[in-house]
Amino acid sequence: MHQDEKYMRIALAEAKKGEGQTSPNPMVGAVLVKNDRIISKGYHRGPGKLHAEAVVLKDAGPDARGSTLYINLEPCCHTDKRTPPCTKEIIKSEIKRVVIGIEDPNPLVNGRGIKELIDAGIGVEEGALKKDATRINEAYAKFVTKNIPFVILKSASSLDGKIALPSGESRWITGKIARRYAHRLRLMVDAVLVGVGTVIADDPLLNVRHIKSKGKQPLRIVLDSRLRIPLTSKILDTSRGQDTLIVTTRSASVEKIEELNKSGVKTVIAENRDDGEISLKSLINQLGKSGIMSLMIEGGSTISSSALTENIVDKIIIIYSLRIIGGKDSISMVSGPAPKSLNDSVFLKDVRIKRLGEDIMVEGYIN
Repeated sequence: MHQDEKYMRIALAEAKKGEGQTSPNPMVGAVLVKNDRIISKGYHRGPGKLHAEAVVLKDAGPDARGSTLYINLEPCCHTDKRTPPCTKEIIKSEIKRVVIGIEDPNPLVNGRGIKELIDAGIGVEEGALKKDATRINEAYAKFVTKNIPFVILKSASSLDGKIALPSGESRWITGKIARRYAHRLRLMVDAVLVGVGTVIADDPLLNVRHIKSKGKQPLRIVLDSRLRIPLTSKILDTSRGQDTLIVTTRSASVEKIEELNKSGVKTVIAENRDDGEISLKSLINQLGKSGIMSLMIEGGSTISSSALTENIVDKIIIIYSLRIIGGKDSISMVSGPAPKSLNDSVFLKDVRIKRLGEDIMVEGYIN
């Protein structure tokens, strides 16, 4: 088992090389081992490209015979895609044993790949580093089973939970290392969402900078129920290949919608909640239908409150600056009415804490 975990860890490291490139496919890494020696390793680089299993089998050639394949996700066995089933290639290569991190949650696979290998006489072990293998493809798992994006709520805050002064000043609460990490998070998701208030106050680009992005940029989404966004906003510049989607309502100016569309900015009319604001639950259903697998909310206190109230958040990431801002008029991380009791508050599970230079990151899942 120790050896299985050793090589599965390498397979997971390979899989992570595909961060930000594989959506709507999963991140998958594979390692071929023979006589306790790695003979090939590789990863899936993106839709339409070879799956990780095919990469290592092609590289190993005839040497794959009698080897053990380590892979963090169950091999595919269906033809509803652009590449051939990996199970067939594995069987054809006469691999002796396959060690798998987790079953593929895709209903088209979900155990069928494992059964096909076992029926062919190949030994299969399942569950090596299961928790890590599950975490790396958490967005994919939600998307293929529910057809809606995995939602991350991300915020940068002082130790006392303030995200800005009463004047709106918020740059920079956190340090450079934390800001680089925030850009890495953007690279890993399909879309980033903010409210129009953030756009008016900060005029953000919402792109990936300060790190190597391999050319991939997330879709920028702005919630703007009354279409207040200034036409000079940086986020409306799509000339560098990064798309922007403005989510508005029927009360928005038709003339302004037409002007935005002419400039290359997409607009969509969303459903309203009873209070007239945009329904985030309805929006993520629309995003899922358009192929958005993962979404990060970087909005202010109002959007954070709405996202939590509408119960659309899967993971929360808070980067705390080691400063205390204070002031009852300073802007808190989450607005809206207080819960009636502590039992109604949001509690996180599977929490991880990490130091980011001078700041502290807390990451957890909605309980």
